[in-house]
Amino acid sequence: QVQLMQSGGGSVQAGGSLSLSCVVSGIRDLRHYVGWFRQVPGKAREGVASIYTDTRDKYYASSVKGRFAISHVNTNNTVILQMNDLTPEDTAMYYCAASTRSGPWARPDNYAYWSQGTQVTVSL
Repeated sequence: QVQLMQSGGGSVQAGGSLSLSCVVSGIRDLRHYVGWFRQVPGKAREGVASIYTDTRDKYYASSVKGRFAISHVNTNNTVILQMNDLTPEDTAMYYCAASTRSGPWARPDNYAYWSQGTQVTVSL
């Protein structure tokens, strides 16, 4: 049974930093994508970043490139999203997701497994 346990997030002032962690367990194919998505009420879920665990190829949305960094820790299959220089526009519910198939990295329907989500709030 695949499980994604997410931690981190919270509230911070603009310009601050937060990190999110996602531990992926139970996934048989060690070569898989782990992505971070975010969603605000009334809007579609948006791809933020993704990493392919085999090659460490990384993908970022243009809105976060240069500010966010995604990384993978092999030992416990943890994916970390480091978020720097946060702005109020980054306020959203953040989710991690895992996929064993290739496809557009930012499409939520490419991912079969999801975490419970955590709120990130950035204030002025």
